[in-house]
Amino acid sequence: MRIWRSWVTKWNNKKQGGGAICLASLIKNMEFNEYQKLARKTAIYKDKGNNYIYPVLGLCGESGEVAEKIKKIIRDGDGTISKEQKTELEKELGDILWYISNLGNELGLKLDNIASKNIDKLQSRQKRGVLKGSGDNR
Repeated sequence: MRIWRSWVTKWNNKKQGGGAICLASLIKNMEFNEYQKLARKTAIYKDKGNNYIYPVLGLCGESGEVAEKIKKIIRDGDGTISKEQKTELEKELGDILWYISNLGNELGLKLDNIASKNIDKLQSRQKRGVLKGSGDNR
């Protein structure tokens, strides 16, 4: 599975008598496992490698922050998400991804496998007409 990121790269090709600026959009793809390795390098917490509790609590906290932001969007507005609010939600979702990644590390699970198995499960439910409903093993 791939996480897509885009960057805009600027080249300044200055010559005598003038200059030209050429903007090119570059797309870099990142594998989930690559993200997981990079996220792990930024993980600083007690008993890293033997502490699943810290990332679980962080995941709960960050998920709560997303819920809180959405609650305020509904409470204080008409439910329409502004560009600024979307940017803030994106940051919080990135934090959630970080905690999921590090929880996966603590459990010895790879994000690529987690994502792939989840899609397989959902596609199977879709084919069988059981996306709606309850129970993990439907």
